[in-house]
Amino acid sequence: MTPSICVLGLGYIGLPTASFLATKGCQVIGVDISAGVVDAINRAEVPIKEPELDVLVRSAVQSGNLVARTQVGPADIFIIAVPTPIRPDKSPDLSAVEAAVAAIAPHLAPGNLVILESTCPVGTTDGLVAGILRQHDIEVGRSVHLAHCPERVLPGRILTELVQNDRIVGGVTPASTEAAAAFYRQFVSGEVLETSARLAEMAKLAENTFRDVNIALANELSIICDHAGIDVWELIRLANRHPRVAILKPGPGVGGHCIAIDPWFIVAQAPEHARLIRTARQVNDAKPDWVLAKVRDKAARFKHPTISCLGLTFKADVDDLRESPAYQIARRLQQEELGQILACEPHLDRLPELPLVGLEEAITLADIILVLVDHREFRRLQPHQLQEKIVIDTRGLLR
Repeated sequence: MTPSICVLGLGYIGLPTASFLATKGCQVIGVDISAGVVDAINRAEVPIKEPELDVLVRSAVQSGNLVARTQVGPADIFIIAVPTPIRPDKSPDLSAVEAAVAAIAPHLAPGNLVILESTCPVGTTDGLVAGILRQHDIEVGRSVHLAHCPERVLPGRILTELVQNDRIVGGVTPASTEAAAAFYRQFVSGEVLETSARLAEMAKLAENTFRDVNIALANELSIICDHAGIDVWELIRLANRHPRVAILKPGPGVGGHCIAIDPWFIVAQAPEHARLIRTARQVNDAKPDWVLAKVRDKAARFKHPTISCLGLTFKADVDDLRESPAYQIARRLQQEELGQILACEPHLDRLPELPLVGLEEAITLADIILVLVDHREFRRLQPHQLQEKIVIDTRGLLR
């Protein structure tokens, strides 16, 4: 029998998950606190950009298998995919998880399965979530199964990786692990790896921390090479010819909903031990300041320069501004009033905070061109288009 599913949080993870499961014949209730998001989805409109997601959502809604609501209803399986940001002091903000668990608790029945997909600090599943459920007299791990299965997808490839990537499933009891793993094996073609809830939580944090630490090395090398008059891109190309070296590419910082956030979860829980992880976060968080200093130095040559920022999103070829260092840099340039700030972001139609212009206009009007994101559209730029322009290329795109 096909289970009924309630997905809480209809963002970059929840909406693709809910839509995919609906197209596989499941009856899915998608829940979001935003009435605007709910109304858009029920009209088969997609509030986020992701390749092929519009087709998937339209199919799911038109089939009648996906209905979006602002309130939770009964289901067999509850998937929590709500945001877990950090506060200004870098501590985890789990208020959305707490609210989601409290919302589903009155609807749980024996035999139900609760899955937390949101990235979270170690101990959230068997501590915070289980604790809230027990307050509602629910026998966690016995009458109701509880597990953590972190999402592991890349924006721009979500629908592919949702199915193809291996999944890590950790329950609060062996029975919960088995129940959650059986569910994912119905639609995941990758391997479903069984473990404990705490190990599953730490695995996701470790994956993104690995990336963050390695990007910090690349970003620090870029600053050192600039000081020494060395081309960091050529340095990395040569160093990576070693069979056991794979230095990543530097940039203006680190953004996105995972890599810029998740390492702080580890630091918050083990501040006296997470020395390397903390330092890597500080290196990457400081990179926008270094870029801004470069722009200020060049802008000082002009009375009122026009500075064109190429790219605002946190990575290439997506529309996602979450934790984007490029967006942060452009906004700070505007606030500092160094000159006229123009933004070229082909993946956004409008942005109230910054004037958006096309690529040709951005290049023509600019005194200073600041490359912040290596979008596919920018890779077609030719050297003759940049003559008599000052170019600050944080991505190595125009070498």
